[in-house]
Amino acid sequence: MSRPVITFENVSKEFKLSNLRVRSLQEMFVSMFNKEMRGKRRFWALDNVSFTINAGETVALVGTNGSGKSTALKLISRIIDPTLGTITISGRLSALLELGAGFHPDLSGRENIFLNGSILGLSRREMSQKLDAIIDFADIGEFIDVPIRNYSSGMQMRLGFSVAVHVDPQIILVDEVLAVGDHKFQQKCLKRIRKLQNEGVTILFVSHDFDDVRELCNRAIWLDHGVLQGDGDVNEVLGRIENTYESNGQAKPLLSSNKTEVELSKVEL
Repeated sequence: MSRPVITFENVSKEFKLSNLRVRSLQEMFVSMFNKEMRGKRRFWALDNVSFTINAGETVALVGTNGSGKSTALKLISRIIDPTLGTITISGRLSALLELGAGFHPDLSGRENIFLNGSILGLSRREMSQKLDAIIDFADIGEFIDVPIRNYSSGMQMRLGFSVAVHVDPQIILVDEVLAVGDHKFQQKCLKRIRKLQNEGVTILFVSHDFDDVRELCNRAIWLDHGVLQGDGDVNEVLGRIENTYESNGQAKPLLSSNKTEVELSKVEL
């Protein structure tokens, strides 16, 4: 019988927006008593979302920018907490969400490997045993002993992915950071993801590249403006998305810039 490892029960997440800047004392008092202005300062990134992911599944989380995908991943990885609802996670979770996330900029790549391991509950001895494999996979050469702040985005992604897949995860979250890597390394990462699938690791995969989604996933969860629009067979869900955009005369949402869905500079968590 399938065992649930990720469960969302009626989950909602609200952010307070700070992009409506008050430019005068008068505007401050007006905003305090103006319900319309107060309402514009709140944003529901997820609205009453429920789904269950079972052990060993590879599931795509799809939708355009602002749909709530990255918010869902941050909730699963406990970077942020839900405003409403319940999230249940069962198993060691490894996440590759944003470039540089989990890295200390003043520490070297080698030191950050041990730091990430300790965060995930692995001992220094355990990480020492994995160190050579992590460094070899990342393939950043002598930069492994250079502070992370001097890394390019591609080097950060290489090291972050290598750590994420070598810490014996039971659940792994991957959020579009592979888009910054070169083709050769992308193929190397996809091959590694295949290996994790064969080992029964649960994978939640976010990408705007529908070809990658179809290749890797059997199931897709579709979010649109924070609302769950579809959950099922990957070809069926992606087909619905494509038909929706075609019927509205819009371009298919296959590619996207790597903007965060809610800019942190405009959000009060």
